[in-house]
Amino acid sequence: MAKARADDGGHSMDPGRQGSGGRPTREEAARRDERLLEVAMNLFMERGFEGTSIDAVAAAAGVSKPTVYSHYRDKADLFAAALQGRIQRWLAPLSAAAEAQASEVGSNGVEATLHDLSREMLALSSQPEAGTLQRILAAQATQFPGLIKVAYEEGWLRAVRAVASILQKFAASGQIRVEDPELTADLFLHLVLGRSTRLAVYGIATDPEVQERRRQAAVELFLNGVVIRRDPSNPRKEKPPLKVPAARRRPSRL
Repeated sequence: MAKARADDGGHSMDPGRQGSGGRPTREEAARRDERLLEVAMNLFMERGFEGTSIDAVAAAAGVSKPTVYSHYRDKADLFAAALQGRIQRWLAPLSAAAEAQASEVGSNGVEATLHDLSREMLALSSQPEAGTLQRILAAQATQFPGLIKVAYEEGWLRAVRAVASILQKFAASGQIRVEDPELTADLFLHLVLGRSTRLAVYGIATDPEVQERRRQAAVELFLNGVVIRRDPSNPRKEKPPLKVPAARRRPSRL
């Protein structure tokens, strides 16, 4: 029987060609670590942080415990690495969708753009995996504050800034009026995504038809607040939209 490899406890996650001296190549090691994180995150999402052990991760990934510990100090370190990858996968697309719309603002009017954007972002945030990730983040917020900050910055904050860019472009063209684009963008995202995000955290399924009606209503309500309307009795006179006050800064203390 061939001698078991020292680096994986006799189990191979990658049966492909090994480097010289039986050691995995850099590419093979990277693929092996990627698979380890994938397996670990699947277990964390299925069983929670407390219910997942290094033994279970090693067994599911087909490696030994020493292999896991050679890359990660402890379960918390493994969890943080695995979760960061999922943040990029499930939260970053929300902001990416808004950024894509911001770069393509052109002939479409503000109404069509916001409906398209809200529809895409709502579909992304409603995926089961995204809801599971949100629940894990909420459950481990106090233990992993750094990860929560990354999730907020990569997901919500980037999306707010991208939507703010969209609103600024439409404001520059005279279609809407906003005094604080980032505040207004934040309100728009809360209108569209707030309910579905809360339900996803609770693991409550949503009726697609109800969700679509709420999405349309949220966009229309938002547009009624920012779109520049014309007074029918005096077409040259604008009816000002609902004013969203700029955020006030608190006076600094000396």
